[in-house]
Amino acid sequence: ETRLRNRPSQLSGGEQQRVAIARALANDPPLLLCDEPTGALDTANGDLVMDTLYQVQRDLNTAVVIVTHDPRIAARADRRLVMTDGRFVDES
Repeated sequence: ETRLRNRPSQLSGGEQQRVAIARALANDPPLLLCDEPTGALDTANGDLVMDTLYQVQRDLNTAVVIVTHDPRIAARADRRLVMTDGRFVDES
């Protein structure tokens, strides 16, 4: 509410990322693809974005696929695939 009239450049990185998630969800997609959704964020904002994505998964029954290099984010996933040199090398 307090940011309703702000331009995108006036938002923090975490706020911009949450706006991007909202835009991606506007048409109620069955699948959400996220490439490094926390890459440019500090830990607190990254956690907020990930909490939002997991809430979307639970509440809207949306499949969420996340590509990340962050082991903390990967650890939260229901299923993990590890890729090296373009090939899947591990699954858990």
